[in-house]
Amino acid sequence: MDDKTQLKLQAWLDGELPEAEAREAAAWVARDREGAALAEELRNTREALTGFEADVRLPESREFYWSKIAREIERLEAPPPKAAPQGSPWAVFLRWLVPVSAVAMVVVGGLVLTHPAAPPVSRTTGAVVETALADAGVFTYRDFSAGTTLVWVSYPADNEIAPGDGMGTVN
Repeated sequence: MDDKTQLKLQAWLDGELPEAEAREAAAWVARDREGAALAEELRNTREALTGFEADVRLPESREFYWSKIAREIERLEAPPPKAAPQGSPWAVFLRWLVPVSAVAMVVVGGLVLTHPAAPPVSRTTGAVVETALADAGVFTYRDFSAGTTLVWVSYPADNEIAPGDGMGTVN
């Protein structure tokens, strides 16, 4: 028995066929054993199902209940969202800026902590003046901004001037 014939038999049992087709289906069930067995099986199934349908009550209206089911099916069948595009080069730059700047700060901090201290520099002129206390006749002047060093030698020293010599000749 093909599917079309089975569906026609089910429509006859449900009372959905016009009168002419319903008489034809009844005659066919009366003469065909397989058709009669299928009709009996469909009647038994309908009786078993109709007894259970009366007890089921929904907490909300039928339309609302089925709309919830339809929304859930649509949600499950929806394709997964696509990954966000990488964005503009500016966004990529900003994303990498924080880690790179953190590494740079660690490197600079390490260099500052491990680098030996520079000699003291005058804050106003950028020059350093050194004098030797043992020999007050010599002092050194360093100008770091100009890159020059001047050594001043006062010769002869005050105690080496000949007495009575107004010109400061050396003995």
